[in-house]
Amino acid sequence: MENLARQVLICCLLTTLLVLLPCPVMSREVEDESEFNYDINSEKGPLHWGEIKPEWSICNSGSMQSPIDLLNKRVQIVTHLGTLQLNYQPSNATLRNRGHDIQLEWLEGTSYLQVNGTQYVLKQFHWHSPSEHTIHGRRFDLELHMVHETPSGETAVIGILYKAGKPDPLLSLLTNELEGVSDRMAGAETAVGAMDPRMVKIGTSTTHYYRYIGSLTVPPCDQNVSWTILRQVRSVSREQIRLLRVAVHDESNSNARPLQPVNKRLVQFNKPTQYQY
Repeated sequence: MENLARQVLICCLLTTLLVLLPCPVMSREVEDESEFNYDINSEKGPLHWGEIKPEWSICNSGSMQSPIDLLNKRVQIVTHLGTLQLNYQPSNATLRNRGHDIQLEWLEGTSYLQVNGTQYVLKQFHWHSPSEHTIHGRRFDLELHMVHETPSGETAVIGILYKAGKPDPLLSLLTNELEGVSDRMAGAETAVGAMDPRMVKIGTSTTHYYRYIGSLTVPPCDQNVSWTILRQVRSVSREQIRLLRVAVHDESNSNARPLQPVNKRLVQFNKPTQYQY
């Protein structure tokens, strides 16, 4: 009996320790976006996201929220951040209507971004129109978010800004699929086969970018997200923007969260010495 009691006690202690051990926070965006919207005047709008669910409270109370305005006087110019370490490879992907945006999910985990020695696997692309981040108060026509995660749930996002003009090569490849999901309800998805993330054509933008610590721009608004916003503005056609908006059936002209306070955060701009900014 004494041995049995000792075993039961040990099991109880081990269970308690497992409960108390900290678990990694999975900084993942909400997949079912029907519970919130982008209407400023709505009870489900961005001013009230933090009130909809207790686990979304940081959307209202957090001090490191995104997006922000990348204003000259707030930005610290540095030269040491270096070239973005991207290793992108083709992978099978799925296009999904999430209710308030369109997501391109990469299925095989073959592409990654490396930041400060940490490897973040490319998980998905999604688009916001107009742009969420602004530069010196200027808002652009579209913003692409390239979302990367570590196995423990740390998140790093690359943001690319677009102005209306020539078509974007990646979206040109997805035209038929975008038209297909636009005829279906939110949550619909379609396989698009092997897609190459390098179709985004980042080019020389890998050395000229802003860097700061922020949050997801949709609930649950998890913080400690490493943001990289490329300085080079790319081009997208108005028809491609229209397709992205029509496909989601949310009756909104925008899926961009309002700007958030910078507070005392460090915002850096990586500027090679030969680059004139």
